Amino acid sequence: MHEGMSVEFKSEWSEGVKKTMVAFANTEGGTIYLGVSDDGEPLGLEDPDGCIVKAMQAASNAIRPDITLCTRANIVEKDGCTLVEIKVQRGTSRPYYLAEKGVRPAGVFVRQGAMTAPASESAILAMIKESANDVFDAERSLEQDLTFEEAQRFFSEYEVAFGEQQMRSLGFIDEFGTFTNTGLLFSDQCPITVKGAVFEGDTKSVFKDRFEFSGSILRQLKETLEFLNRYNATHSEIGSDMRRVDRRDYPENAIREALLNMFVHRDYSVPAPALVSVFDHRVEFVNFGGLVAGMSADDLMMGVSLQRNPHIAAIFYRLKLIEAYGTGIPKILESYASANSQPAFDVASNSFKTTLPSLLPSPQEGIETVSEYAAAPLFGIQESRILDYLNENGSISRTETEALLRITRSPAGELLSRMERDGYLDKIGSGKNTRYTRAR
Repeated sequence: MHEGMSVEFKSEWSEGVKKTMVAFANTEGGTIYLGVSDDGEPLGLEDPDGCIVKAMQAASNAIRPDITLCTRANIVEKDGCTLVEIKVQRGTSRPYYLAEKGVRPAGVFVRQGAMTAPASESAILAMIKESANDVFDAERSLEQDLTFEEAQRFFSEYEVAFGEQQMRSLGFIDEFGTFTNTGLLFSDQCPITVKGAVFEGDTKSVFKDRFEFSGSILRQLKETLEFLNRYNATHSEIGSDMRRVDRRDYPENAIREALLNMFVHRDYSVPAPALVSVFDHRVEFVNFGGLVAGMSADDLMMGVSLQRNPHIAAIFYRLKLIEAYGTGIPKILESYASANSQPAFDVASNSFKTTLPSLLPSPQEGIETVSEYAAAPLFGIQESRILDYLNENGSISRTETEALLRITRSPAGELLSRMERDGYLDKIGSGKNTRYTRAR
């Protein structure tokens, strides 16, 4: 008897046995002999029954997913010594991991020759992808320490229940009680972001403003839409009947549908941020992830839909953010039915870009911009939020600005000082009592 790829000796039960069980389940299976020295000499066990109980408890409670069905433990005799033989088969729901450590190298082990070793992150991701059938949002998340404050507020606002039962049915948690990538994306710890930028003119030569939206994708969706609304100016024209007609640069339905498509169909396995760019006469939405395999550009225009992220799509549908699958592109086109310029949809192998042209030219004589902040040059979402806060509360402090915008002390102070210099705010008091009001 020799230790090797599929054989391990342990003189007695120890915590290391659990790691080896995990490694065998993740690799090609194997057998652990308890009561045998490292050089293969039978030593025997005082309590073999107790060792079997510990092994099966570990298989069902200490290891996730449960490996009870692929674990067998028996008492065997060798050279007059009583041993315990623990046979572990290769599992079908890899990666298996120690419950207390989670799906990370400290909890996931593989067999390398006669050694049990922590799995690399790339090896863990490969196992996740294999067992999840390449559906990213259904895969187990590498990050398991998640909170859902933003999602809870959003679900509550839309009057949709959000408890453990709903988290399981919506795919936040898998059958083993582990958070999936769906849970990660809707959590406060979501690592994926959206970058927004405003450019001068119709090229990317000169930045006017830029933002990055983070946190739960529900929060990102809300804040990106607010950002776009700030720069979607409303214009008013007086007709021959003396009635005022208000129109926006971009159809609100088109903006909303393009944004929802970006979140629902994005390839979240690519860590790069999605991009939203505002120019003088167009808005671009650039998303990583081309068309889902099996779809063509013609299918897309007809409203045919194959879900890259079925759990995310189902959650957006439950929240009534989308009415039906595959209607986004037709709705965008319908919004431009009578317009001279039409939306463009550019498909590449690894990206997708939606371009919405402006319905109106730059403000001219006879057209008055009535949106209070939207068309103001160099005026961003942070400044707009401060003015909105002042409309409701009268004044604001640096500390309140930090909480409102979720930024730190220094950027908050610089922002308030800049708005004061630009004539938007008046400063009242000094030191700790300093507050700001709208300029008179």
